Amino acid sequence: MKQQRRARAIAMTPDEVDAFLAEQRTCRVATVGTNGPHATPLWYVWHSGSLWLTSLSRSQRWTDLQRDPRIAAAVDAGEDYGELRGVELRGRVEVVGEVPRTGEPVPELDGPEQAFADRYTGGTIARDGRHAWLRLVPEKITSWDFRKLAG
Repeated sequence: MKQQRRARAIAMTPDEVDAFLAEQRTCRVATVGTNGPHATPLWYVWHSGSLWLTSLSRSQRWTDLQRDPRIAAAVDAGEDYGELRGVELRGRVEVVGEVPRTGEPVPELDGPEQAFADRYTGGTIARDGRHAWLRLVPEKITSWDFRKLAG
């Protein structure tokens, strides 16, 4: 994985990145479409060093990623300048499981699906026959925590 070269003074440690991604709920995903960038918010789970996304399999985002799997996802928090913090993950996604997801056994999805259900749906795994799973193993992680500027 490429290392962050700039703004190292405000970069999060790997443990801080893990804690931050576990705490937040929404990421903003950017894909590359035939008409340029396309950005959308999505729920996610950070599980075993990967960002797991569930996406409508009949969406512009899905179409973009089937053509070009490169993706950037940003997760951020804070209101005032001195409390801004966030993480950007870049890489390529891969589809995991059937499309759309109907519940065929896929051991690789056991952890992410349960983590997603625990986080967003009260522990119940929901499969609506319209969504499918994408895994982003980051090629580069950039982070910032402006609270470190005060110290």
